[in-house]
Amino acid sequence: MALKSFIEVGPDSHFPIQNLPFGIFKPEPTSPPRPGVAIGDYVLDLSTISVSGLFEGPFLSGSDCFLQPNLNKFLALGRPAWKEARTTLQNLLSADEAKLRDNPNLREKSLVPMSKVEMLLPIAIGDYTDFFSSMHHARNCGIMFRGPENAINPNWFQLPIAYHGRSSSIVVSGTDIIRPRGQGHPSGNSPPYFGPSRKLDFELEMAAVVGPGNELGKPVDVNEAGDHIFGLVLMNDWSARDIQAWEYVPLGPFLGKSFGTTISPWIVTLDALEPFACDAPKQDPQPLPYLAEKISKNYDISLEVQIKPAGQEDSCVVTRSNFNHLYWTVTQQLAHHTINGCNLRPGDLLGTGTISGPEPESYGCLLELTWNGQKSLSLNGTTRKFLEDGDEVVFSGCSKGDGYKVGFGTCSGKILPSP
Repeated sequence: MALKSFIEVGPDSHFPIQNLPFGIFKPEPTSPPRPGVAIGDYVLDLSTISVSGLFEGPFLSGSDCFLQPNLNKFLALGRPAWKEARTTLQNLLSADEAKLRDNPNLREKSLVPMSKVEMLLPIAIGDYTDFFSSMHHARNCGIMFRGPENAINPNWFQLPIAYHGRSSSIVVSGTDIIRPRGQGHPSGNSPPYFGPSRKLDFELEMAAVVGPGNELGKPVDVNEAGDHIFGLVLMNDWSARDIQAWEYVPLGPFLGKSFGTTISPWIVTLDALEPFACDAPKQDPQPLPYLAEKISKNYDISLEVQIKPAGQEDSCVVTRSNFNHLYWTVTQQLAHHTINGCNLRPGDLLGTGTISGPEPESYGCLLELTWNGQKSLSLNGTTRKFLEDGDEVVFSGCSKGDGYKVGFGTCSGKILPSP
């Protein structure tokens, strides 16, 4: 019989009892931040559940991990503790369990309407790495900038390409993004352009949240990498394409990326996504042994991007893609990240890079959708080549089960003008 909660959850909700994503919230503006899980239209306050002594298993009994202002201490405990928490919470919220269902006082204290809470960054992010793992995105960018004969560099098929990002400018969904200023390509013999970016873009990504790290000098085996990944979030790695194009040779992205990255507030665990695991693409050539997985899997997560143009009431869908388009898996990304001995830590974030599919309507950024501004995108009677001030971009993502969805909610941001 399908698992059912005593809390009413509609079939279109992203947060049924099969999901239970983790986040950090404030029930009142003056409240300290605390961990919670999403269930239907409510947030279950894990600090209240913990203080009430309802985490009784060997890993969480007596732990103060749910009395923290972020999830890092919980992430550090590892998969056995995560599974224990999930099992406990699914039991507590099930229609057949009386402990919470029949305790009005505890329900009143622990279940907060989602409409009343403020969501915060769920983790303290020490380091952030952004990969480049979609073959369709890599090929399109290569054709644009190098031509079809050299679209993808040979090394791309041998290793997950990445660069080190800026964690200080990662913000939670709903935070406004100020248009960055910087240098762009010179025109003729003139000095470089300097001013507000003229080619501001979104990038449809997801990111893996690291749980237990690894010791400096000790790589993580690719077949054990899943135990080091707590879950996934939606991610918009905003990009100033003109700044990026002028600066990226020879050392790669810098100011064109570091001004802002938005993530969704809810971390969906790999355990919740397991029913939606699917085969990863066949990799050719065969990866080196340290990247060769016994089971190489992606997840079937439908992704959508909407743009609400400045001054308009309605949003317009511009992209429909899927997490399963990734060529390099998140476990390969993590294993490669550590193969040189680099030590990851709880709360580190590993972005997938733009997730583009094979069809034009599945391209994951405006750079591809407008082919670097060569054509315009039609949005409810107006057009865009790149983002304009006042535009709002909203990502959503979910996996569809039998009568339920496991989703991420939304990841949104609005562009404000340069000061």
